[in-house]
Amino acid sequence: MAKGKSPGWVGFSRMVSLLAFLPVATRIPDYARLITALVFDERMPNDRKVLLGAAAGYMVLGRDLVPDSLPILGGLDDLVVVVLAVDLFLDGVPPELLHEKLDDLGIDRVAFHRDIAQIRRLTPGPVRRTIRRIPALMAGAGRVIERSGIAPRVRAWVTKEGPST
Repeated sequence: MAKGKSPGWVGFSRMVSLLAFLPVATRIPDYARLITALVFDERMPNDRKVLLGAAAGYMVLGRDLVPDSLPILGGLDDLVVVVLAVDLFLDGVPPELLHEKLDDLGIDRVAFHRDIAQIRRLTPGPVRRTIRRIPALMAGAGRVIERSGIAPRVRAWVTKEGPST
């Protein structure tokens, strides 16, 4: 709890800070169009696309870090996973590609960058630093798989093709 503040005041302050996100919420359809356009653009790095796929898999899988039966908290973990995955995805977009898509879709660049900064301020620093390591860890795992010689078999299994020789 904040020093010298009553629990009621802290709760009220949090509620007011959440109201600041209403303008962001009204732009979610635009941002969904942006993410879709980026996913289908071949210039977008595949490792970032995989992050979104993993987040979608987490949502569909039905196994949560926090059970959905817990009021409020049950859905919060899903929201956190989606927000962090989208943040990492957008963090990996080449700037020229991002600006091209923002312009193509008529999304205000200033509002977009302000919204992203506002959302990032909500994520605690240690969580952001840990999450930012995921793409490098994925790349490292990919290099290990390639060096092991198992990659062709994994690709064949994933694509259901016969093994390559």
